[in-house]
Amino acid sequence: MPADTNPAGDIFGGWLMSQMDLAAGSVATRRAGGRIVTVAAEGMVFHEPVSVGDEVSLYARIVSTGRTSIRIEVEAWRRHRHEADSVKVTQGLFTCVAIDAERKPRPLPPA
Repeated sequence: MPADTNPAGDIFGGWLMSQMDLAAGSVATRRAGGRIVTVAAEGMVFHEPVSVGDEVSLYARIVSTGRTSIRIEVEAWRRHRHEADSVKVTQGLFTCVAIDAERKPRPLPPA
């Protein structure tokens, strides 16, 4: 939306990063079988701008798990409204930790 843009009409990178965090959180919550928190986001590289009106698609996959943590790679792709092809605009690596009711790390359930 226009409120999420800079003066040049491109989407703020922070908005896109928050959408990527939501995608990572969705995958991590399913794997953890409950609540998670994001503890790190790394490797963000913005290759292309996203403009108002572009369709944005996010793709997330688990790359590794630890005792309580899950690392998830997220890619963001954009497609202009009047074009068929999509272009990768950024990717990042998110680390999430499973937490219990007291917000303390808890072990992941078996895969």
